[in-house]
Amino acid sequence: MKKRVGFVVSTGFQILDLVAITVFELANAEAGKPIYEIQMLSEQGGAVASSSGVRVDSKRFGPAGFDTLLVTGSLAVAPSSPAVLAFLRKASAASRRTASICTGAHVLAEAGLLDGRRVTTHWCYARELQRLFPKARVEEDRIFINDGNIWTSAGMTACIDMSLALVEADLGIETSRAIAKTMVVYHRRSGGQSQFSALLELEPKSDRIQDALAYAKNNLRKNLSVDDLADAAHLSRRQFSRSFRAETGQSPARAIEILRVESARAMIESSSHPIEIVARENGFSDSERMRRAFIRAFGQPPQAIKRAARVEAIG
Repeated sequence: MKKRVGFVVSTGFQILDLVAITVFELANAEAGKPIYEIQMLSEQGGAVASSSGVRVDSKRFGPAGFDTLLVTGSLAVAPSSPAVLAFLRKASAASRRTASICTGAHVLAEAGLLDGRRVTTHWCYARELQRLFPKARVEEDRIFINDGNIWTSAGMTACIDMSLALVEADLGIETSRAIAKTMVVYHRRSGGQSQFSALLELEPKSDRIQDALAYAKNNLRKNLSVDDLADAAHLSRRQFSRSFRAETGQSPARAIEILRVESARAMIESSSHPIEIVARENGFSDSERMRRAFIRAFGQPPQAIKRAARVEAIG
């Protein structure tokens, strides 16, 4: 029996959220049969304009009966209509699972579906969500969160990660990996992974410093010296050190540590490797050095993050 997946859209929705549809489409291709049936839903039905002006056709809200219900977000959060909220309450009660993409979490919260739930949304709107809906337990730095039958994701491309997780729960990890490979994305980021990227936070301005950081990220196992990074940037050691700090606000050693803890955390959350192996694979001389770096970066040791990832996977 096909699993009906309903995407709820409203005027001004973010078109990128619909990339999640591709995950379900490719799941059908991998299975060699139609596992998922996609349906666009809206209050009035017909063509619905996205924030970019691109329109999608939709069916008017009708009888419930969806396996999975996904609510899209928008670039400007606005109150939802009573009809949208009434539909979500009824349809969610009849669905196996309900999910939101980006600021779609605000819509679920308005409908009272996030009370007492662990949830996330785009980092830019997370604190507003918590202020407006204090009964929700907002975790602002997560890619996606699954709490019971409610799933919520961060903004933009995080909908891919959540959709891969939804398909993985239905069809297994090999199917989700195959879909990710076809989509030319990394196999889904774990839900607990940070929404922020170390390379984005360092914000190098010149191509040379960017090249040095890219080299470092691809060679974390090595004992990366300032000379190595300067060579990658095609600068003298003195020029490199001065330019690096001016552009990133960090010393090369501190920046390398940031890259290493980000990579190590992702490895801990997405694999079962022992802490010692994670430390070695990411260039830490020993697990104790990595532990101290984690406490500086995240306020907790690797073991705590590993336990949290295990609990999330079980849940």
